[in-house]
Amino acid sequence: MPALRTQVKEECLAGQRALKRTADKWSCLLLANLVDGPMHFNELRRSLQGISQWSLTRAVRALERDGMISRMVTRTVPPRVDYQLTDLGWKMVEQLRALGSWAMKQEPAIRQARERFDAEHVKSPRRPRFSRANCP
Repeated sequence: MPALRTQVKEECLAGQRALKRTADKWSCLLLANLVDGPMHFNELRRSLQGISQWSLTRAVRALERDGMISRMVTRTVPPRVDYQLTDLGWKMVEQLRALGSWAMKQEPAIRQARERFDAEHVKSPRRPRFSRANCP
């Protein structure tokens, strides 16, 4: 395999692994909410309309495991837990913003390409076939 193809393939696979974490239903939005600074768990839950406590817990644990966010526990009664972006998280946000900017600029072209494709490839509905088995 040529060297450039191998390099691009490896980069694509690495990108796929990174996007697998951040492109799920909540992680990207969670990272976006943390750009203004640390947030308490319940603040995050309120800012992410429709997320369950279980889904938020799962998302913050996964992002913490991947080094994108850090968890800070304040020893109060009850304990307060805040989350904030790490340096790695900030770098991911930069990349997600670049991808999002590209997607917003290209959305009309993508929509037109889909419409052209659908017009060329979507077949008209088939008429029902009759066979002797169906006849009385």
